[in-house]
Amino acid sequence: MELAPLAVLAALVGGYLLGSIPFGVLVTRSAGVGDVRQIGSGNIGATNVLRTGRRDLALLTLLGDGGKGAVAVLIARGLIGFDAPGSLAMGAIAGGAAFLGHLFPVWLKFKGGKGVATFFGILFAAAWPVGIACALAWLAMAALFRFSSLAALTAAALAAVWAFLLHAGLPVIYLAVFTAVLIFVRHRENIARLTAGTEPRIGAGKGAPAPPAGRA
Repeated sequence: MELAPLAVLAALVGGYLLGSIPFGVLVTRSAGVGDVRQIGSGNIGATNVLRTGRRDLALLTLLGDGGKGAVAVLIARGLIGFDAPGSLAMGAIAGGAAFLGHLFPVWLKFKGGKGVATFFGILFAAAWPVGIACALAWLAMAALFRFSSLAALTAAALAAVWAFLLHAGLPVIYLAVFTAVLIFVRHRENIARLTAGTEPRIGAGKGAPAPPAGRA
């Protein structure tokens, strides 16, 4: 089925705007704990929000960042019908746009996060078996090695493989490859620290605030 250009445009714009919502910044400011970009690593994701000492805020950030990706996919598919030809492709387009929105949010001068939570939200909405498989990969690597970045990179690298093995469809495979490449690019500093043996483990903390060299 050929997708209508206006529908594709709506999926792109709507998905991007949803993905651009910076939940980490919003929840920390609303709770009066300051701007998360001035805390710890400067990342806007749930891991850095946790460094405020507020687990509730970290959970809200995680749910918000994952939820906006899922909502983008579900709205795009629902508008043309979940069983309609092209529904999966439309969801993948909106999901990819939401992922870009998180990485390059218009509200934060295009300086966003690394997209891991949004990646999972998108996958769960587009093909939940793939999302579960990637989540299990993340949990296994995190439990074994205690590196959040390594767990995320492993889950991202396996996403397209799981999408193929679980017959999730070409749109989901393309979406998995697209998001995985960007996750690896955004984690280049983490990869360098993993190679050098200086990457902090889960629960190790980061201490005093540092300049926001990257976003999570």
